[in-house]
Amino acid sequence: MRFSSFRITFSAVLMWALLMLGLILNVNIGAVQIPVSQIFSDLWQGIWLLLRKDSAFETFLTSSTNVRILFSIRLPRMLLAAILGGALAVSGFLLQSFFRNPIAGPFVLGISSGAKMIVGITMIFLLPSIASMNTMVMVLAAFIGSLLVTGLVLLFAQKVQNMSMLLVIGIMVSYICGAVTDFCITFADDQNIANLTTWSMGSFSGASWSAVGYSAAICFLATGLAWLLSKPIGAYALGEGYAQSLGIHVKTFRVSLILLSSLLSGCVTAFAGPISFVGIAIPHITKSLLKTSRPAVVIPMSFLTGAVFCIYCDLLARTAFSPMELAISTVTSVFGAPVVIYMMATRKGQRQ
Repeated sequence: MRFSSFRITFSAVLMWALLMLGLILNVNIGAVQIPVSQIFSDLWQGIWLLLRKDSAFETFLTSSTNVRILFSIRLPRMLLAAILGGALAVSGFLLQSFFRNPIAGPFVLGISSGAKMIVGITMIFLLPSIASMNTMVMVLAAFIGSLLVTGLVLLFAQKVQNMSMLLVIGIMVSYICGAVTDFCITFADDQNIANLTTWSMGSFSGASWSAVGYSAAICFLATGLAWLLSKPIGAYALGEGYAQSLGIHVKTFRVSLILLSSLLSGCVTAFAGPISFVGIAIPHITKSLLKTSRPAVVIPMSFLTGAVFCIYCDLLARTAFSPMELAISTVTSVFGAPVVIYMMATRKGQRQ
């Protein structure tokens, strides 16, 4: 027990240290390099003025090029990457707990594609008439799309017990959603096609303080509610019968898991587009790091690990081939796919 507690504490400290380092690197590195000393100075001054509600804060934001880059571009972007990366990891953990399947995740099961489909339809056909509700409409559309596809996969999962077949069904659902999205693009004008194409590649480049605020409110609330379900999740992992014997209403519990995972993955898709492999790989990495599957520990640590992972992936995406920027899914796939391959290879002796 002491070793387990030490390992959890050490892992948490390590992840927080990596998170702080990643935040500094993301703010410092770019086309314009900002000295670390100036970063801390500007951050302290900006936070102090904001907390005091000083009218000089607005003037401070435009006081220099470095300050504008720091507060208008880099800070919102890295915070959004951290929040959405953590949300995607927690969503993947909830789906894996629900299906009792280590390769269940928003991207593999087609849930991200469903969110993309509904968001695409909204952007092409509905957004011009509801532009004043842009952010919340996008989140709602992505949530509906996620929920729709999750329901379909759940329906098939009750008929098919084989893990490989469930994966194939998820891929097929993803193709169907992609086909519907491509069909809708046929009727879109050039501007909507460009916007949808850029968004569907996955990126944190469109980050803004409003996006950070909305995503933080949604993702922290959903993650907090998921953490409150830690005990039922642990019981459910041992079987539905055991969970019922502890007084857990299984149907309500299953609906709660689906709603929370769909809300988290839908929020990520709405603000950053589809992002692959984070939801599958990060929960597995977290459990391997902690050497425990206790949801009360794994959920917050998955969020933290997902935040660290996406911050560094975003750093590579925007700096590896600067001034060109890679799609975030390109980078997450490079590091996440080998983890999934390893998972499948080490399960060869288990029932597929």
